[in-house]
Amino acid sequence: MSGDTVPVIRPRTHEEAAVAVRACGARGAVARGGPDRALGDAARNAGGAVLDMTGLDRVHVVDAAEGIVLCDAGIGLRRLAELLLPLGWLVPAFPAARHVTVGGAIGADLHGGDHDGAGSVSRHVVALELLTADGEVRAVRPDSELFEATAGGLGLTGVILTATIRLLPVETAYLTVGTERATGLDDLLARLAATGTGRSHRYAAAHIDLTARGAATGRAVLTRAGHTPREALDVTAARARRHPLAPRALQLLPPVGPLASLVPAGIRYLTAPRAHPGRLRHLSAFGHPLDTVSLGGRCYGRLGRVRYQFAVGHGQEEALHRIVRRVADRRCPSARAVLQRLGAGGPGWLSCAVPGWWLALDLPVALPGLAAFLDGLDEEVAAAGGRVGLARDSRLRPDLLTAMYPRAADFRALRARLDPRGVFTSDLSRRLAL
Repeated sequence: MSGDTVPVIRPRTHEEAAVAVRACGARGAVARGGPDRALGDAARNAGGAVLDMTGLDRVHVVDAAEGIVLCDAGIGLRRLAELLLPLGWLVPAFPAARHVTVGGAIGADLHGGDHDGAGSVSRHVVALELLTADGEVRAVRPDSELFEATAGGLGLTGVILTATIRLLPVETAYLTVGTERATGLDDLLARLAATGTGRSHRYAAAHIDLTARGAATGRAVLTRAGHTPREALDVTAARARRHPLAPRALQLLPPVGPLASLVPAGIRYLTAPRAHPGRLRHLSAFGHPLDTVSLGGRCYGRLGRVRYQFAVGHGQEEALHRIVRRVADRRCPSARAVLQRLGAGGPGWLSCAVPGWWLALDLPVALPGLAAFLDGLDEEVAAAGGRVGLARDSRLRPDLLTAMYPRAADFRALRARLDPRGVFTSDLSRRLAL
């Protein structure tokens, strides 16, 4: 048992995981990747059991010639990166939260700042081992319905035990990061659309100032980055040796601190350079700006925050405009509002990404009328053919799920065949009748 209100089981082997699944009670079980940091209810199971999979955290095989890794699903992406970077490889579609496990990233079909070119995590998975409700372990490949239901399926098809992933070649653990200011949402969308997906601009994301209104609505600081080649680091190191008082470009600690992400969006915009071609940033500093800081009550008050994430397709830019205006008109205090351009969607039936635009923002729970306000945004997203992200959701209505996710009925039917007793369940699955 832990401090949770439900039993937390920590299997150390596949056999122990199978025993736990067979023994779970009427309220079933759901797997999660370690201590509960989820802002939604996908990894919660009131009255049932939770499987903490972090005891299964081994790397079984690394093919450094082909760029393939076979690992347990309980290993964290941060730890996996630490092991792979010295070999010249990285997991593609690296999401923003480094405490996420491999299984969690696949179960939520997460993506990083490179979705426009790399897609989500599931596009790089070669094979899975999945523990299903009958206690058996199945080999699952991307050309199957079970894979399509599992990628983004939030643990409701079974427990991911291992994953084989095709990796991204990199020369260093550093990125060359350029920044620029966009004066409004139209300007920002044009700049993001012009971002290439080559080595110099693999990643792109914009921090929107939600306090701006009028012509400045949607103004943002746009960040674009690419992996730094070894020769560029060698030049930087040589300059540092010639100028010993200069900042050390090759320090092991991230060269920028996480507190930078807590600066109010308006100040961040006004203090950002109009354009800067590129600074050296460690991968962890660029990709995980919030992981070392507990935002909780510090930024959003005693009740904390709600993370609202959604995607709308190309051709629905006016809907995106309306939503940003609605948030800005409420003067919602948000230390984080990030817009990205999305590429091709993944195979997952419940994967959120669609070719178009992705906006993620944090709002204080104490905001007056928040529930009704978010319901209105849900309806706006659904009317535009978009999708609210399920991985961090805790309040979407079931009728809107069906409108947003055309394959939801197929997902329910597969679940009924694969798990007729409802062994795998969660607070989210009960709320959305999945």
